[in-house]
Amino acid sequence: MSELSDLYQEVILDHNRKPRNFTKLDGANRQAEGFNPLCGDRCIVYAKVENGVVQEVSFQGSGCAISKASSSIMTTIVKGKTPDEAEHLFEIFHNMVTGKETASGEDLGKMKVFSGVAEFPSRVKCASLAWHTLKAALEGKGEPVCTEKDAT
Repeated sequence: MSELSDLYQEVILDHNRKPRNFTKLDGANRQAEGFNPLCGDRCIVYAKVENGVVQEVSFQGSGCAISKASSSIMTTIVKGKTPDEAEHLFEIFHNMVTGKETASGEDLGKMKVFSGVAEFPSRVKCASLAWHTLKAALEGKGEPVCTEKDAT
């Protein structure tokens, strides 16, 4: 493994062991549930949006290290962003983990630690679950997010 890959792995493990914003958010006015039946990842994303800005965001749930770390890093990135900016970050992230497009390092920021996920297609859903769930919360969708269309 390269030194950069080792560093990325350490960041993911740190966010898994000590997830940031891992709590139910009191006063949340947006919320959605997400589930990845292939890996067993589950999350609830809470957001407080005021004056067109994500003031606070948190999550609860369980899952693999990639899922939990992605949720943790996502919550640190989207605070202070508009829902449109959060959706743009989701698109950048999703394109990176699916290998469709590589954004500049400046655009990726902390999300770059998940760049290696594209090499493991079965892990893409783990990494993107929280992002899909955040998107559903910000859009006010009432149905749970599921990474598999036919699953319940």
